[in-house]
Amino acid sequence: MSRGAKGFQVDQKVVYPSQGVGVIKALEKKVFKSEKIPYYRIYLEVSDMTIMVPVDKAEELGIRPIVPKDEALRALELISEDYEPIPSDWKLRYQMNLDLLKKGSVSDIASIVRSLYHRSKVKELPILERKLYDSALKLLEDEVAYSLKKSRDEVETMIFNRLEAE
Repeated sequence: MSRGAKGFQVDQKVVYPSQGVGVIKALEKKVFKSEKIPYYRIYLEVSDMTIMVPVDKAEELGIRPIVPKDEALRALELISEDYEPIPSDWKLRYQMNLDLLKKGSVSDIASIVRSLYHRSKVKELPILERKLYDSALKLLEDEVAYSLKKSRDEVETMIFNRLEAE
């Protein structure tokens, strides 16, 4: 396995915030402004898309390894914990959650899922917020499934059991 400058390896699964779980398929050099730049070629199964990310921009973009099992389990626990009420102004709430999604840690994503799920029980979410919730849920399911080596269906059941455990 060849290793990139930031330590990711070919065939390693990584999380690309707001895009999902991907696999590094290759480390390639491309000429950009007459300079050879190393890139990761990452395949995102969830969207059936391949993206090229400059190795030196990977960290800045928030690309990170899949979390270890204990961190995935902690994110699942977070879903069933009490939380601070979120703003009732949906635009403010949306921006807050969008910022969390961009940060992209598994616990940030779990807190988005938790707050928007509970908000949707009070009042139907606006379309943009519903899309954000769906994206966060998919990201959480993907990463936790890879981390715990379980199917997405199993993880989805685990998430909803915790969301509804009140």
